[in-house]
This record gives sequence, structure tokens and C-alpha cells, in this order.
Amino acid sequence: MKPVQLPLGVRLRDDATFVNYYPGANAAALGYVERLCEADAGWTESLIYLWGGEGVGRSHLLQAACLRFEQRGEAAVYLPLGEVAEYGPELLDGLDQSELVCLDDLDAVAGRADWEEALFHLFNRLRDSGRRLLLAATVSPRELPVQLPDLQSRLTLALVFQLHELGDEDKLRALQLRASRRGLHLTDDVGRFILTRGERSMSGLFELLERLDQASLQAQRKLTIPFLKETLGW
Repeated sequence: MKPVQLPLGVRLRDDATFVNYYPGANAAALGYVERLCEADAGWTESLIYLWGGEGVGRSHLLQAACLRFEQRGEAAVYLPLGEVAEYGPELLDGLDQSELVCLDDLDAVAGRADWEEALFHLFNRLRDSGRRLLLAATVSPRELPVQLPDLQSRLTLALVFQLHELGDEDKLRALQLRASRRGLHLTDDVGRFILTRGERSMSGLFELLERLDQASLQAQRKLTIPFLKETLGW
């Protein structure tokens, strides 16, 4: 599926899908986000707040939810607030016309009166129209420096999930899942070699896998430890 064009040139990653997400300890969060995307989800399951550090898959799940709606022909919007906050809260005007609104990096605008007021009204419009809202931030709702009491009250209505970083064994399985989606066979030995030599973040590991995918296609060679050493200079 082609990336969806969104306001200000924001685009969804076409590899940010549910089937491309290895949950590890985050299986419950994944299940509820998928439930949110079902046609008959009620409001109590249509306001979800995900939080966690870098590389835990917050943005991936938000974009995967948008893609699921788009595949059904329903309007969805993804806004990474950390990237677009400078444009002002007017960006939120009219978003309630979408069946799903995904707001990433909520902590980037928390504490800003104009944004908080606009978010509060957007929450109300989405709830009143039976639409869905998926939020993500680096901290929990309690730690979010929200100043507007009404907005803080709305956040207490959300289903909240902390996303946890994958352990090494789960990182290996996540790499193998992503490799298989690319048509690559990544053995346990080669995967563990990558984990001991490569970056620790999942985003860094996936970027490395993309490099290896391109190199293996050009060289017409399988992913082996000698090939990795030769390609990456390890």
C-alpha cells in the first residue's frame, strides 16, 4: 500500500503495519489497539494512550492503526506533534471529521495553554461523534505536565499502556519477523551476531537490516556472518 499523504507533508511509513510489529511484552497493548480499529469498538475502547521510551514502537502502532483504517476506506490522520507543534493548534481544526485521530508526541505540547484548550475541545468532538483517538507520549498521563484540569480529566478516561523495550531474544525475533517480510532468511546465529555488533535500538537495527537487504540483492548472496563482515566492515 502506498503511503498516505497527510497535512504538512507528514507521511505514514508503509512498513508500519500490525503484522510487522513484534510485540514481546507489549502484546496486550497491540491487542487493544487492533481492537480500537474494529468497526464495532465502543467509546470505552476508542481512547487509548501509549507511553514509553524511544524505540518501543509507539509511532509504529499509531501509524499501523491509520493504515488499517485507510485500508477500509475510512479517513484517519496521524500527527507527530513534536514535528508540527510550531504550526499551532489550528492543525487540530476539523480533525474530528476523521474516523481515527492519532496524536504522537503529546508531551511536546503539554503545558501550552493554546494547545491544551484545542486538545480538550477535540477530545469532546471526537467522543460526541463516536470517533476514535489514539495518543502516544514518552511519559504516562500522570507525568504529563498538563495544566488544564478539564484536559487532565479527559486523559483519565483513556486506556493506558506502557510499552516496554524488547529484550535481546525478542529483538532477535523482531529482526527475523522483519527479515521474513522482506523475503530474507535470518538465522539465529546471524541475528545474534547482528545484536552483538550492531546498534541496540530497534530503529537502528531495522535500518541495518535494510542495508543488508539491499546489499544481498545486489550481490545475490544470502545473509551469512562472512557476508555481514564483508558488507559492514565488522
